[in-house]
Amino acid sequence: MNASDQHIVLLRLSALGDCINASALVHAIATARPSWRISWILGATEAKLLAGIDAELPGVKLYAYRKNTGVRGMRALVQQIQSERGSVDVLLQLQLALRANLLSLLIPAARRIGFDWQRAKEGHALVTRERISANAGPHVLDAFFGVLPLLGIAAPATMHWPIVIPADAHAFAKAQLPDAGRYLLISPCSSHRLRNWRAERYASVAKFSFETLGLTPVLLGSSTPIELAMAEHIRSDLKDTPIIDLVGKDTLKQLAALMLRGKALLSPDSGPAHLAQALGTSVVGLYAATDPQRSGPYRSRHTCTNFYAQAAQKFLGKSTLRWGQRVEREGVMDLIDVERVCQLVRRVCDA
Repeated sequence: MNASDQHIVLLRLSALGDCINASALVHAIATARPSWRISWILGATEAKLLAGIDAELPGVKLYAYRKNTGVRGMRALVQQIQSERGSVDVLLQLQLALRANLLSLLIPAARRIGFDWQRAKEGHALVTRERISANAGPHVLDAFFGVLPLLGIAAPATMHWPIVIPADAHAFAKAQLPDAGRYLLISPCSSHRLRNWRAERYASVAKFSFETLGLTPVLLGSSTPIELAMAEHIRSDLKDTPIIDLVGKDTLKQLAALMLRGKALLSPDSGPAHLAQALGTSVVGLYAATDPQRSGPYRSRHTCTNFYAQAAQKFLGKSTLRWGQRVEREGVMDLIDVERVCQLVRRVCDA
């Protein structure tokens, strides 16, 4: 590859956690090849969190695609990218979804790089020509970094997630959580209902964190009905325990700033779990419906519960599952017991 002049288009629309992981790849490419242009097509929500990345990486530009614009919006976005940044040398198609595969067909690129045969699905192999090694590690982030050898770039010694937090977001977080490091952050809901733990179990861990570890529990989340109901249920079980409820009261940038004020985050498989670890905050992850070795918070996989194998056996009757397969069944998260989670919270807080 001509190291002085390349235009890379990265296609990763969602979800929030995967885009946070993809930002580490963008950082690795941009710092190794600062003269390259990197155009990243991602979802509108994800673009809000990652806004400002160009301040640290001038060669990077974000392009938000809104799903409700359909194919017409796809065509307009590709035309905009070509007009502003020139012809495309390399497409990194890093999403296994039909919509992303369709969008990728509209991007004329000399090279089209995607996942290996074992990971590919929904027609992904049909829209890519080069593939990462099947030996790339099991985690999504390992798979992303599998493109680096194909670009002639060595893997960095350390990973960096370029999350930019403005001053006003830091001020908001300090006002809400003035005593930094004295809070157990709890983001109780995933985007998939069947990945959520029971409210009364969150309440039990919150009570333990306050009475045993001296950490005030803080509820985080968006203003969706399911998250508001979850927060209300947890609060109702904690009448005698102080709790700070910030559900539906922050923006994504403010959420990032809040992560820096907590001692640790308790969460199921969710975007906030990936955000916390990207910012260096320890995570206790709740995993049964999904595999933490694939989708857990990258630097906190050792402090995640892992009942994925038991879930596969109990609910699907299988000892092994394909990469990315979920066990989203009613009651699957009940495999995770409160005592084990309390032990993990103590472990990360004592570290």
